[in-house]
Amino acid sequence: MALDIKRFVARFVEEARDHLRRIEEGLGQLAAGGADAEAVNAIFRSAHTVKGSSRMLKLVAITETAHKVEDVLGALRDGSLSASPDLCRLLQRGIDCMSAQVDQVAETGTPSDPDPDLLAALAQAMGGESDAPSSPPQPPPSPPPQPAATATEAQQAEVKLKSAETVRVQLSKLDELIKLMGEVVSSHARLRQRLVDLRGFERAGDSWGGKVQGFARDLRDDVFTQELLMDELHKKALIMRMLPLSIVFEPAARMIRDLGHSLGKDVQCVTQGSDIELDRQLIDRLSDPIVHLLRNGVDHGLEPQETRQAAGKPGHGTLRLTARQDGGFVVVEVADDGAGLPVAGIRDKAIKKGLLTAEQVAAMTETEIIDLIFLPGFSTSSIITDVSGRGVGMDVVKRVVVDELQGSIAVESRPGQGTTFLLRLPLSLAVMRVLLVEAGGQAFGFTAQYVAHLLDVPAERIITVAERKAVIIDNEFVPVVPLAELVGVPVTPSKRSGCLLVVIKVRNEKLALLVDQLLDEHDMVIKPLPEHLRGLALVSGMVMTGRNDLVSVLQASTLLDAARRQRGGGTSAPAESAGTVGIRVLVVDDSLNTREIEKDVLEAHGYQVTLAEDGIDGLAKARAGQFDAVLTDVEMPNMDGFSLTAALRKEEAYAHVPIIIITSREKEEDKRRGIQVGADAYIVKGDFDQSNLVDTLKSLLG
Repeated sequence: MALDIKRFVARFVEEARDHLRRIEEGLGQLAAGGADAEAVNAIFRSAHTVKGSSRMLKLVAITETAHKVEDVLGALRDGSLSASPDLCRLLQRGIDCMSAQVDQVAETGTPSDPDPDLLAALAQAMGGESDAPSSPPQPPPSPPPQPAATATEAQQAEVKLKSAETVRVQLSKLDELIKLMGEVVSSHARLRQRLVDLRGFERAGDSWGGKVQGFARDLRDDVFTQELLMDELHKKALIMRMLPLSIVFEPAARMIRDLGHSLGKDVQCVTQGSDIELDRQLIDRLSDPIVHLLRNGVDHGLEPQETRQAAGKPGHGTLRLTARQDGGFVVVEVADDGAGLPVAGIRDKAIKKGLLTAEQVAAMTETEIIDLIFLPGFSTSSIITDVSGRGVGMDVVKRVVVDELQGSIAVESRPGQGTTFLLRLPLSLAVMRVLLVEAGGQAFGFTAQYVAHLLDVPAERIITVAERKAVIIDNEFVPVVPLAELVGVPVTPSKRSGCLLVVIKVRNEKLALLVDQLLDEHDMVIKPLPEHLRGLALVSGMVMTGRNDLVSVLQASTLLDAARRQRGGGTSAPAESAGTVGIRVLVVDDSLNTREIEKDVLEAHGYQVTLAEDGIDGLAKARAGQFDAVLTDVEMPNMDGFSLTAALRKEEAYAHVPIIIITSREKEEDKRRGIQVGADAYIVKGDFDQSNLVDTLKSLLG
């Protein structure tokens, strides 16, 4: 009977991914000059294993790629070929190609064909070697990114558990277990409250005092024992749902290398710490923010090769995606070695868009100016493309990291050296440490990572600095604001002789909140807000107390923004537009269908739309009336979109009117020409969708 190899494909995919991960880690060491002979041996053996396994299963395309990679690694192992940065990048291209082929096998059962240019480059690296080490030719442009560029459920289900004494469990069952544990924690809070009530009986001097005291002691011991058991059970259950960051890091790194080639940039993406594990809930939501940051790093951060070389830098740019553990948190860093953030450009754009006055900007620190990139619709890009520049990426990153993942994000920029984004995330969202306080007669909560100090200070320690209340903490002036005042509840007179302060900290900024009393502090389940309340920036979630009371968990960063506005400085997100009624848009396209689609989309959002069927018709209608924005195709009879844009820019009335090019052309030279003729945005029709167009238009109209 013939052997059914399909039964072995799933095992091959799992093992191949594990070996490719080892090779990628080894190449990172090799590129950094830290790989010894045994490390080279190890990655050679992994490549050999993938080649042999694929050959056995008749996956010829993978065998062919693996064979060429193995040849080069073999030459490195025996010393006939010397390691160089170019060679390491070429080998990385080979691993990316094999990874994409393995992903294709997992999805369809058949690998994609090997890249002939890549195979030729690997062969040339072998055949061109002489006594003096030579660098292989630059790798050719890679194929478009594979669909596996983000972590999918299928990828997560295929993760190989490291321990041999483990069993595979469906993720849906683990989710149910974690959810159940959250309810147990909430139920236990009620048991804790019963103990508090009983202590109240003791203080009341009940005639059953002796028995009550004994009962209270036993109940206290039982509660303590249950807490220990519950914590242990929760930890063991949570570990079952932990997944390595490699699920996000590896496909993202491959996608970015491909994106770099598509933009004409030689990009090296280095990952470190991908074996660190996070709760699968965080893994699922972390992929989009990381991809946003990496894409921005390639498009905005890394300079063109000629610019880098003129500045004394290597021609290839490097993006680093690293992770490290910091107590109960994981710090993920996305760094590039590009030009750094254009602080002056950010300052000028903020003034131009009307977000701030020149006086406000002059009073801001560099950190505050850099933070403007997280405002919705903000971008310093000279043109909006399918890669970046719409100003809808960084605000998404902040919302996901801060609001959804209960983490924090910070930016470090060094002119001429690069930019680093630091994401600090909890290991899990299932249960978090929460501090409960009372202010204005109401209870509020803070997640523990934002609480820097709890202070009970005499009233005379509160001083007035520049007409504002402050307290000195660690030789630093920290503003003092009543919490009740910030959240909009009546401030009740305090019966305390001193001041009870909760000092919150986001990045390097602190704020001391004056509260009435501390209520409790323990691990609690943070429940998401109902759908109709998720627009509340001040509240990140809800917790339930032992008395079944719902308490709002406050967003520390929003409180800092509110306090800054109260002091008359800082920034806030622009207010929502009162509507788009009266805004006139000219749509120019020779395709009737395209014109009607764009017209329907725009009119559904309240815009007044006029249609033109080619460039000459569009120019005539633009001159006959005044429009607030122009949308144009490129390829049209009589006058193309580039010529129309250039002609409109010569008209005084349209010198500063937003012009958006919507076309099927996606080459870089076309986008550069769009910049040259004066377009503000460039949308590829293959990536067109309703929100894409409307968000771009709103961004440009301010």
